[in-house]
Amino acid sequence: MRAPSDRPSRPVGWIAPGPAPAAPPRLGPGADEDLSYLTGDWRIFQKRRGHRWSVDDLLTAWVAAEAVAARPPAWALDLGCGIGSVLLMIAWRFPDARCAGIEAVLERAACARRSVEWNGASGRCSVLDGDLRDSAVLPSSDRFDLVTGTPPYFAPGTGGRHACGPCCFEQRGGVEDYCLAAARWLAPGGRFVTCSGEDHAARVPPAAATAGLEITARLDVVPREGLKTLFAVYTMARVAPHDAVESRIVVRDRSGQWTDGFLRARAAMGLPPPTRRP
Repeated sequence: MRAPSDRPSRPVGWIAPGPAPAAPPRLGPGADEDLSYLTGDWRIFQKRRGHRWSVDDLLTAWVAAEAVAARPPAWALDLGCGIGSVLLMIAWRFPDARCAGIEAVLERAACARRSVEWNGASGRCSVLDGDLRDSAVLPSSDRFDLVTGTPPYFAPGTGGRHACGPCCFEQRGGVEDYCLAAARWLAPGGRFVTCSGEDHAARVPPAAATAGLEITARLDVVPREGLKTLFAVYTMARVAPHDAVESRIVVRDRSGQWTDGFLRARAAMGLPPPTRRP
């Protein structure tokens, strides 16, 4: 077991917001793992090569947190939680919420549980082994004020990143299945926040409608000024109180610097400003 990596990636004098992790000494990264900073001082176990948390996780969690900030959720659910990035971000942002994740890949579910324990959230945060398409994974009576999910973007057989297969490729359903699962467990007045690659944007409105959901907001994510939208983050509810609000965030400007908008999103989710040019 390796010691956690503490590379000097944080500005001198910056104080991490939010709850402190438990950081039990007996938990540490394996030979093929990192224990990486995630949000605030919370960290996440992830493979050096393979499934790692990324900007779509961050922005999905940020949009979700902003969507329910006025009425913080008592119960939150992350569908297909993988190694637990969005699940942990929401648990960090709402320290009084009870959170659950559903994950079909046992190795990733186990990894997420280790991260939950390392951060000291085991008493209010759980990871369930199971397929989000299976209605029996959770009791039919369970309801969540906030549901999140980051579906795979690609059809099976369209790429070769086998280590990332279940998180990149639709091996267990796509946005349609995520919408149906969200509707199954969404509490009245609750919000479902998900993302989809721009190539599949046309699938999202009918997926929402089939599940009995309405899109209340769409955030287009542009990786760099001058490029096209890469993916979008959607907020849904059973009944939309208004027409869908459309907005846009650019991650980097033309020179490669993080934009003010992206820096604000990072700050809201407990990530530090850059110590140098990103």
